[in-house]
Amino acid sequence: MSTVTEVARRPVARAAPRAASIRRDRRRRVRRAAWNVVGLAVFAVLVFPVFWMISTALKPDAEINSLAPTWISTAPTLQHFRDAIARPYFWDTVKNSLIVVGAVVALSMVVAFLAAVALAKYRFTGNKLFVVLVIGILMLPQAGLVIPLFVVLARYGLTNELMGLVLTHMVILLPFAVWTLRGFIIGIPRELEEAAMVDGSSRLGAFTRILLPLVAPGLVATSVFVFITSWNEYIFANVILTDQANQTLTVWLSYFTGTSRNTDWGGLMAASTLTAIPVVIFFLLVQRKIAFGLTAGAVKA
Repeated sequence: MSTVTEVARRPVARAAPRAASIRRDRRRRVRRAAWNVVGLAVFAVLVFPVFWMISTALKPDAEINSLAPTWISTAPTLQHFRDAIARPYFWDTVKNSLIVVGAVVALSMVVAFLAAVALAKYRFTGNKLFVVLVIGILMLPQAGLVIPLFVVLARYGLTNELMGLVLTHMVILLPFAVWTLRGFIIGIPRELEEAAMVDGSSRLGAFTRILLPLVAPGLVATSVFVFITSWNEYIFANVILTDQANQTLTVWLSYFTGTSRNTDWGGLMAASTLTAIPVVIFFLLVQRKIAFGLTAGAVKA
């Protein structure tokens, strides 16, 4: 009798874990779908300003000034782009922005990389204090640095000069670049360089063949941040560069604005779209290494 009872209970015992597994799978699918919906909502919020900028740049003035909003123009036009390019100092500001950003990215990456190597690989007096100071500088509001930096640049005759803006951007961006690259370098085992030197490589050879390739994703990720921040910076460029022929694109964009009735919204949106193109191009060129670079440096800090 007991044997018959045990046989009858076996299907029930097997069905219970299977039902629990089905419920867990169902909850997992529901949770995943909910997170997908949240992700899509966040993506829509982030993308909408870009969509509206491009859409407005393609609309005729009648649709832009209409009280009823038009999501996508039925009669798109490129006139606003032609007007923006034809405005005075457009190409001058493009050249100035490219010079400033190129110099800032190149110099910042070299200086930040060498400083990060020193902080990560060597122990010297004041090492930890220097790291704390770097973090403290990151906490300072940029607006509070405008007057001190302007006074220093004026003393050395660097106001209204692109080199003065390059130095200013490096002051702003170097602390973050050093801190980020330090995290990448700390995550690289010292044993790799030691093994290379045991195999006959010099310290410089181990540095160039082992350390540089491994930290390349970190350099790319940091350079993207430096590029975007320097390209979009407005406050210091507006204060330091007073001559319109020496100003950058972000300052040039401000001349489109006025009162609510005389702002050229179509031209402003078209110019903003043109300003965003170099950032998109740079991002597409280095996007393969960004995914790994953004997470690799978070292992140690």
